[in-house]
Amino acid sequence: MESTSFFDIENLYISFGGIKALQDIGFTMKKGEIFSVIGPNGAGKTTLFNCISGLYKPDRGDIVFRGKKIQHKKPDAIARMGIARTFQNIELFSNMNTMENIMSGRHIHMKTGLFSGMAMWGRNSFAAREEIRHRRFVEKVIDFLELQSVRDKLVGGLPYGTQKQIELARALALEPELLLLDEPCAGMNSEEKQDMIFWIKDIQDELGISILLIEHDMKMVMDISDRVLAINFGQPVTLGTPRQVQQNPEVLKAYIGEENG
Repeated sequence: MESTSFFDIENLYISFGGIKALQDIGFTMKKGEIFSVIGPNGAGKTTLFNCISGLYKPDRGDIVFRGKKIQHKKPDAIARMGIARTFQNIELFSNMNTMENIMSGRHIHMKTGLFSGMAMWGRNSFAAREEIRHRRFVEKVIDFLELQSVRDKLVGGLPYGTQKQIELARALALEPELLLLDEPCAGMNSEEKQDMIFWIKDIQDELGISILLIEHDMKMVMDISDRVLAINFGQPVTLGTPRQVQQNPEVLKAYIGEENG
């Protein structure tokens, strides 16, 4: 066992114009686990992800990744440290094909410009060799997520579920140690959800990547999570195993209230 924690959030607080979006949020995440954050709409889940990925700067509290505080670092610096993210709404380049979209996830590892290698300097240049190396890595990601049939197709014309899969592939192209998944199953049908659950478990089991998950589908959360944190109105409600959290009266009240609202 490692003596230092893999990922910690301590007493995180952020407000917007007097509205307290997060209040004293804290948890420790173990390397290799799937840790889920649940809560009703407006509970602060995406705000939490925005703080972790560097889009928001918290008012106070610490975000610690592998012993280093990251709460005041820029998004690209956080990505270079090994934290990748998908978004609730698809953030792909619709006029680019699958291969090109996933390649864009390699930008933090490139010393030359994206896609410039062979076109500008010839096949024997450093830039060309670098691009070939990155393309080989992307091919492995494409094989892993079984995207071979759409590798050369424009993503704008692909089914919604496939686009979500490509966004996941682009995040994996960053070679993260910690993967933030913001509602990866949102908008999917039942078959697409099952496929996504399959990939998430494979990412944990085969690639050894730790996963921090936001998801509204409670059945999915309870099926794949190692531990769950429930929040509401920006505050922690309970933290524990899926079964413990599912049986918590405050969690039941929050979700029943949302369903009836």
